[in-house]
Amino acid sequence: MSEAAVVSDASPLHYLILIRAVELLPRLVADVFIPPAVAQELDRESTPPEVRQWMAQPPAWLKTVAPRQINRSLGLDLGETEAIALAIELGIRSIIIDERKGFRVAAAQGLEPLGLLAILELSAAKGWIDFEEYTNRLRRTNFRFREGLIAGALQRLQGNKS
Repeated sequence: MSEAAVVSDASPLHYLILIRAVELLPRLVADVFIPPAVAQELDRESTPPEVRQWMAQPPAWLKTVAPRQINRSLGLDLGETEAIALAIELGIRSIIIDERKGFRVAAAQGLEPLGLLAILELSAAKGWIDFEEYTNRLRRTNFRFREGLIAGALQRLQGNKS
């Protein structure tokens, strides 16, 4: 991730907060933009209290901006749809999104989607975190992922060390 800013969907922020890794984002980029639908998802009554508390006093690097136009024909939830629209409008190529369909749609729209595991892998490659420790934290949540993604990341990280 070599940009000064990124747009994020709700799920990656939600889980970065839960595993106490959200502060990795401002180390990777200067600003994280979210659309209003994502802010609302992170502040729903059904959202874990620690996520809602974090959203009650968001850091200065998190910026909520509404996209001017939304393409509702993408077949995604409102948060993903707004996040993709916002990234396109702001000219930000990187988008943090985990849901598989949203990931594919973002790529088809010319964006560079990254998942939560990619954020952890990038941070581990920089020596900021222990990848296995943080993926173990993630396993203790209800985040769903394929184990092959973690195995691939571990292989890449081991390859970087040699």
